[in-house]
Amino acid sequence: MHVMGRIGFMGLGIALVGCLSGAPVFAGDNPDKAPIEDGSKVMITSPKDGDKVSDSFELKYELTKGSQAAHVHAYVDDQYQKGFEGELKGLSKGTHKITVKGATKDHDLVTATDTITVEVE
Repeated sequence: MHVMGRIGFMGLGIALVGCLSGAPVFAGDNPDKAPIEDGSKVMITSPKDGDKVSDSFELKYELTKGSQAAHVHAYVDDQYQKGFEGELKGLSKGTHKITVKGATKDHDLVTATDTITVEVE
């Protein structure tokens, strides 16, 4: 039992170091890996580039899956939105860059990407 406690404590330490260094520790975005060209395409359909939006809004997109894409990752001002499920919430007033990138089941990025800019009122 004592060994299991040490293993758990070490795992917590590894996760903490990963968080402090900004490196992904668990499943999520893998930014250091070059995007995979698999024929996928993604297009943000709503809102449109330049639209004025509220601080929370639904982000609609179309993903045409290539050989490896399984889902998308969303970014606001280049910050990965972990747990994105179609709605962006609580954005501050001002201009924001919204990007959607295709990703594999292992969260590796594919080359499919689309970016818009919105104005939060």
